[in-house]
Order: sequence, then C-alpha cells, then structure tokens
Amino acid sequence: MNKTASKKASFKHWKLSTDIDNVLWMSLDREGESANSLSLEVLSELGTICDDLETNAPAGLVLQSGKPGSFIVGADVREFDDFDDAELASDGISQVHRLFNRIEALPFPKVVAIDGMCLGGGLELALAFDYRIASNVEHTRLGFPEIKLGIYPGFGGSARSVQQAGASNAMQLMLSTRNLRPGAARAMGLVDELVGPHGSLRWAARRAVKKGRKSKKPGQLKRLQNFGPVRSLMARMMRKQVAARANPKHYPAPFELIEAWERYGDDPQRMMAEESDRVGKLITGPTSKSLRRVFFLMERLKGIGKQTDSKFRRVHVIGAGVMGGDIAAWCVLQGMEVTLQDRELKYIEPALKRAKSLFQKKLRNRNKVSGALSRLLPDVEGKGVSKADIIIEAIFEDVDAKRELFAGLEPRAKPDAVLATNTSAIPLDEIASVLENPERLIGIHFFNPVAKMPLVEVDYDEKSDAAQVAKGAAFCGAINRFPLPVKSSPGFLVNRVLAGYMAKAMSMHLERNIPIEILDKAATSFGMPMGPVELADTVGLDVCMKVVTLLGGESSKREAALLQEKVHAGELGKKSGKGFYIWEKGKPKRADSDTGQFALEEITDTLLQPYFDECEAALADGIVEDADVLDAGMIFGTGFAPFRGGPLYYLKQKGAEQ
Repeated sequence: MNKTASKKASFKHWKLSTDIDNVLWMSLDREGESANSLSLEVLSELGTICDDLETNAPAGLVLQSGKPGSFIVGADVREFDDFDDAELASDGISQVHRLFNRIEALPFPKVVAIDGMCLGGGLELALAFDYRIASNVEHTRLGFPEIKLGIYPGFGGSARSVQQAGASNAMQLMLSTRNLRPGAARAMGLVDELVGPHGSLRWAARRAVKKGRKSKKPGQLKRLQNFGPVRSLMARMMRKQVAARANPKHYPAPFELIEAWERYGDDPQRMMAEESDRVGKLITGPTSKSLRRVFFLMERLKGIGKQTDSKFRRVHVIGAGVMGGDIAAWCVLQGMEVTLQDRELKYIEPALKRAKSLFQKKLRNRNKVSGALSRLLPDVEGKGVSKADIIIEAIFEDVDAKRELFAGLEPRAKPDAVLATNTSAIPLDEIASVLENPERLIGIHFFNPVAKMPLVEVDYDEKSDAAQVAKGAAFCGAINRFPLPVKSSPGFLVNRVLAGYMAKAMSMHLERNIPIEILDKAATSFGMPMGPVELADTVGLDVCMKVVTLLGGESSKREAALLQEKVHAGELGKKSGKGFYIWEKGKPKRADSDTGQFALEEITDTLLQPYFDECEAALADGIVEDADVLDAGMIFGTGFAPFRGGPLYYLKQKGAEQ
C-alpha cells in the first residue's frame, strides 16, 4: 500500500484506499454536506494528495464520489463572496489551474467514475483526467452552469472542454448552461464510456485503468473549429445568438467567454490565463454578486418546500381552463396521477390536447408520453375528490362561485387532503367563510404560463393551519416549483405589485400617448424580461381587468375601463391572438416606434416607481417574512431583472451609491 493510502485518516473530505493491484481509489465525501463541492479546504487536501502522488505513483487512479447518486456539483459558491479584489480572485483561480495541470500530468492512468450531478468545477476536474465513465441513469447529468452566476468556467474548463468536445459543442454547452444526459455527453466527447443501471461503475473504472484507456482525440472537423478564420465567423454567430436574449451591459460573462475563445481558442494555456484574468474580474463584479444572491434566494425557497415529508400521489384539479388544465398537465409531468374536472367533457378536451403537446415537448418518447396521458383523467363527475391528496380549485374569479364549490368539496375530501384555491387576488377568508373547518383552506397560486414560471405563492391567513401551509409548500417542492409563503391580502404579493405597474403603463399610454412599444422598451432596457403591456397580454386581459379593478380602486378606473373595453371585444391578449398587440405564432407583432423623441430613462423611472413603492409597502404590511423573500418572489414571480438582485436589494444598492 502506498504512502498516500496510509494518510487516509488525516483527510477530512477525501477517502483513499489502494486495491490489490495498487490502483488508488480516491473518493470525495465532503464532511457535513449533502452534496460534494470544491471548497478551498477540499482543494487544499487534493493538493496534498497530489504532492504524494508525484513521488509515490500508484498503478492507476480512480476518482469517484463517496456520496451515493451524487458526484460533484461544482465549486462552493458560498466562498465566492470572500473575494473582494479581482487580483486576489485571479490568483486563486491560477492556483486551481496549477493543481489541475499537475493532476493532468501524473504519469499513470487516471479515470473518473461519474454517478450523479457532475457540474461546473466537478466537470472541470474530470476533464483533467485521462478517461471518464458515467452511469447511464436518470440522476446523472453533466454541464457548466457558471453563466447563471455571472461568470464562466474558471478551473480550466473553457480550455479543456473546447479541446475535448470541439468548439461548437463546448461553447454552446457553456453558453446555454444546460445539463447533458450521459448519452449526449458521450456523443459530445465529454464522456468516454457509459455503464447501464445494472452494470458496475467500479468494475468498468478498474478495467479502464488496467487497460490504460484515454479519451479519443477530437476529429479533424472539431479541430478545424479552432482555426483562426473559422473562430471569428463562429464567434460572430455566437454573439448574435446570445445578444438576442442577454444585454452585454447587464450580463457580460457570455460575451467575455466568446471573446476569450475567439482570440485564443487554439492556445489552451493562454485560454486558461484569460480565465484567471476575466473570471477574476467577473466574480468580483456587481452582476455576479447579484446573480449569486439570486442563487441563494432560490436555495432558500427550495428549502421551504422540504420542511415536511408529505407525499402527493393524487391531485384533483377543478377548472379545465388555461390555468387549471396547465396545472393538471404539469403535475402529471412530475409523476402524479391527476383527475381534471369541469362541467362537461368538451371543456376538458382542449386541456388534454395542450397537455399532450407539453408531454411530447418535454418527454420526447412515445411510451413516456402515453404513460403521462394515462395519468391525466377527465373527471366530469368529480370522482377524484375523495381520493386526492390535494384539491386545487382553478375556476373563474368569482367569490360566490368559489364559496359554493368549496362548501360542496369539504365533506367529500379526505380529512388530511389539502384544500387549495388558485385565486389570483381574492383574500382567503372571503372564500373559507363557508367551510366547517376554514383553517384547511390555503392558496396555491400559480402563474401563467405554468410550465415556465418557477414560483407558486402559498397563501395563508390568521386562521390557516400551519401544517396545511407546510404541506402546500411541500406540494410545490414535489412538482419542482419554488413555494413563496404569502400572507393573505388583496392581490397577495405578485399581483399586488404588478397591478400598479401595469396600470401605470396604461395610464402613461392614455394620458401621455406613449406607444405601447416604447413603454415595453423602457422596461426591457432596465432588464425586465418583457414589458408591462406584453406581460398584460401574456397573463390575459380578462385576468388583468379583474385584478386592476379589485386592487386599483378609484385611482385606476380609466385603466380598468380600457381593459374592460378590450375584454368585451374578445381581445384577451395572447390566448385570443389579439390584445394590445396582435399575436402571431406566439409572438407579439410590434409597430416601429421612434425612441428618439422619448426620454427613455425618464419613462423607465416613472413606469417602475409604483412597482418599487408597492414592494416596500408589501414588506411593511408583513405580506412576506422579510426583504429577501420578497426579492425572491419578484425575481421568480415577475422576472424582475436578476442581475439587479431583486427590487429591494436594488433600491438599497442605489441608495448606497447616491
């Protein structure tokens, strides 16, 4: 047994063992953490191990995870805030480069056995090894999520991935931040071998070491992609694609990556040097700091959904309109059995068609699509009520209709079933007043489109049973959505804020004759994903009318009247093909507007002021627990510019600068 193995007791996070053939098995099992990440302490220990490997070479080395079903999820993001100075950050990145280069240079076979998430720094470490084997199972994924944090791969990943997978594949993977299934990763060249669910990853890794296997070099076509003139052409195309969804002023990281590759794609060492310099500057910049804040806010919301181990196997949805039908389809997609109720089958059939389209898009497998459709059951008579773990009402916004419905539901539902309303604005107590046990009713408020919006408001009031609220949050977590606990009040949080924002846009259109295209441009220039007018069309003008009428009162009479006029004309927005915009193939048709005659910055400030005012008022009213939760709600519920870190965080930073 070599000296490295003898040191295994001295390492906090690494477990080392040597087999009978002198193959060293190196397992990362980060102490006190549910998932492995490359913290400074983990990397320091890895450096010590490497010191020994350079003087006491085993016959081979296998890197694996000591956490079942999980590999390495990347660097420890929590430590990024320790870098206040770009130069210090760059130096830290360079140290990791030197460590991974040393590992790459070790003169014996080096194999990685991947089972579970292999992301960011984990994939960068894997690329420093000779050969990579992955378990071909559902929980294994590979990818580079760094752009989401306002940086790009900085542990040598930008250079090594380009050399290994080819520039087109590697750059698209880094720029898109998507996670690859094992088969796709192998096709790309990032993984060399797959092991099926019934195979032995350990046996395959040991065989690869014994045979001294190494990754195949990329073919000639992939190598040509790094040729200077080809790089320039591809870089222009990449910039155009990225610019269509991200402003370089707001999100500089993808453009920095493209520029680094365009200049030095044929020189891996120079690309690594660029990583140190560019990523060091990015990680200490305002965009990355804000996006890391968004990441931690997301993790906090995820944690809320894990506070109870409640199981949800059967869901009953009442109301097969756009919202109810799409809620039902999304629940099915998450593996649940759903009964969908409406007055007649003809009202349910459009929802079934939309569900099939969603399943085909997401599942891409005929058998899986058929299986999903078999779990979505039309239920005109409401037989699913008595078996459901959660019952979600998604009918039209009429308090009397909702009261009548829940009065009939309560005695038929299981005693432990969650009773939930998807109301967008009606306070819970106005609906629950007819219930024998009003504490059972909570709000589960989805946003449109259900398949894309990650936030769900979990509404409660003074009478709400805390256990029911916790179960509602757990349900959101079970369907891969972020739960936001919100105290019941008119409009709750998101609609309360959006009502004033959209009403302000309409008043500026009516009173100042500002074109809707200019109003939307003012919002998107600030960093919003879409402007308030396009948002209103997307939500549905019928829904907006009810929300503005309910929340705006006398101050929004003109705006409510404008919305009512359009609704009466059948102009409901995107879902009817016409609202403020004419919609073609799911996109708004915009008229050309001359921005030169308008003071865009002034319009932006005026437009967003009600948004910020209402956020501050909602916090003061105790609608949410704290400012962080509010910011999370507005980012994931309204798309507030992530690079600004949330509305209240933005106001705080803006105040500090003045």
